[in-house]
Amino acid sequence: MDRIESYLDGYDFARFAQDPRTIDAVERCMQRITEAAIKLQPRAPELLPEQDWDAMRGFGNVLRHEYDRITEALIWEIPRDDLPRLRADCRRAIARLEAEG
Repeated sequence: MDRIESYLDGYDFARFAQDPRTIDAVERCMQRITEAAIKLQPRAPELLPEQDWDAMRGFGNVLRHEYDRITEALIWEIPRDDLPRLRADCRRAIARLEAEG
């Protein structure tokens, strides 16, 4: 998530849509997040129950197998709309785990 944030820093959608390297970088980072969602099974829903894990894993399948459906707008919107909430939930889950020792 940090990398995605850094890649998009200073970008608006018009600039992003014209930068295939940044699009690819953000898409690859998003794929890593979906892979982490798979690897965290079955613990993920317990740690972050507010997240839609089925949708996250499903998006990973789209990235891997239905890449022709991926648009610049989608790659732009997910980090703007969904990742801030995921980041906040992850931070809360990490804090809970650290407190539990």
